[in-house]
Amino acid sequence: MNKITRRDFLQKTAGASAAIALSQVFAGAAAHDIPVGFQTWTVKEMLEKDFAGTLKMMADMGYRLTEMCSPKGYEKIGFGHLLKMKTKEMRSIINDAGLSCPSCHFGFGEMIEPDKLEDSIEFAQDLGLTDMICSTFWLPKTATIKDYLDAADKLNKGAEKIKKAGLQAGFHNHDFEFVKLDGQLIYDALLGRFDPDLVKLQFQTQVIVHGYKAADYFTRYPGRFISAHLSDWTADKKEVAVGKGIIDWKEFFAAAKTGGVKNFFVEMELDKFKDSATYIHKLI
Repeated sequence: MNKITRRDFLQKTAGASAAIALSQVFAGAAAHDIPVGFQTWTVKEMLEKDFAGTLKMMADMGYRLTEMCSPKGYEKIGFGHLLKMKTKEMRSIINDAGLSCPSCHFGFGEMIEPDKLEDSIEFAQDLGLTDMICSTFWLPKTATIKDYLDAADKLNKGAEKIKKAGLQAGFHNHDFEFVKLDGQLIYDALLGRFDPDLVKLQFQTQVIVHGYKAADYFTRYPGRFISAHLSDWTADKKEVAVGKGIIDWKEFFAAAKTGGVKNFFVEMELDKFKDSATYIHKLI
């Protein structure tokens, strides 16, 4: 696909702010000016069998960043094998594969409970992270909007210590924040509760299947986002490689700059990673 020109974009947008955002995306012009990353969750079984080899395979597809999942927090769901490895050794293997790791998912408890948070911060520093992302609150289906807001308050408090350690806390959404409780969309309520400086957002584009666009949130809440999980979907809610679904990726990357997004992590099944990386590199 050819790169979008400034003229094409300006013809399709009414706001000058959008044009400014796109001009920033085009600064530097080269595709690798925005390194593309991948989330390790969907390849966790491969990582367990061959950690270094799997990372190298992803780098060979064109990925330059990876986002890990905390070995302690995800011990029983695919990442426990990494507990046998020293964190600095893990970092070395990641770097030797041609990747850097700026971000990692942690369990809620790992980011709010004092003893666990101290360990999480040490792990983050040893791995060379800049961002510590709370993967979810894991509240029960019976949770009220107050439960969500109380959880947000706890994350704000934990994020104070994370900031003092020179790191940025973030929150990752799933489907279940895009439903209404007490007349409020949970995600919107959380955005109103999180301290904008202490807790940034990691937006998962998968919620397009429910009618919610990342670009809308990036534009509506400038500077509130730190990263994004990329996947694409058809109108009938089937996962496809980035660029083959219904998401307008030109609009996405233009708005992402306004939103403050620094890192992009593709999170899809293995057979869609290569085509996704190829498309993104050509686009940006």
